[in-house]
Amino acid sequence: MTRLAGRTALITGAARGIGLAFARAYAAEGAKVALADIDADRAQEAAASIGGGAIAVRMDVTDQQSIEAGVADTVKRLGRIDILVNNAALFSAAPVVEIAREDFDRLMAVNVAGTLFTMQAVARHMIAQGGGGRIINMASQAGRRGEALVAVYCATKAAVISLTQSAGLDLIRHGINVNAIAPGVVDGEHWDGVDAFFAKYEGLEPGEKKKQVGRAVPYGRMGTAEDLTGMAIFLASDEAEYIVAQTYNVDGGNWMS
Repeated sequence: MTRLAGRTALITGAARGIGLAFARAYAAEGAKVALADIDADRAQEAAASIGGGAIAVRMDVTDQQSIEAGVADTVKRLGRIDILVNNAALFSAAPVVEIAREDFDRLMAVNVAGTLFTMQAVARHMIAQGGGGRIINMASQAGRRGEALVAVYCATKAAVISLTQSAGLDLIRHGINVNAIAPGVVDGEHWDGVDAFFAKYEGLEPGEKKKQVGRAVPYGRMGTAEDLTGMAIFLASDEAEYIVAQTYNVDGGNWMS
């Protein structure tokens, strides 16, 4: 398992969940991995659990200086960046008439601006170092459609899909392939918070929304972070050389496109 041997990956929001699963999968494929997260202590614990070439990097994707410092720190300690996974994201839910501007600004700052400006910083480095690279943005099935209580989150993930298309068309001339993954409903710490929002606004018992969405997935269950690692490895590998500006659904059949 050495499809990523000799390569270095920077993964944002990597202290837990999907980002951590990707870090482990990339390390198993031979890559050095920088686990970037605003929670530096938890990122350090996660990197230590992987061992080998895994390091922790503190990064706040809403702060340009923090992004630049995190990229520089990764290059200083690991030598280069060949792969970026833009995974850091926040979720919120509310009826349209109750959406707070503060919530809107916070989600846009992390999910959209964080994705764009981290991609920009790493792309500049990739262009300077030569040899191209791979950028993988984390979208969502929520970016494929509207949802009554999830207007802002859906809008941010639609923006990620659009950014992936535009950046992919622009950066491929430098040999940088930009693509995205659109997960469906992924069980874990993140969905515990999502479930709480739906319990509040739909009058459900805690855990009931998770059961409902799990039953509704054609595959028969919610996804796991590990269900997404195959696509993440593929898009980072040489096998994806001719794939540009695409968003791939990995959702158990929830969305067909």
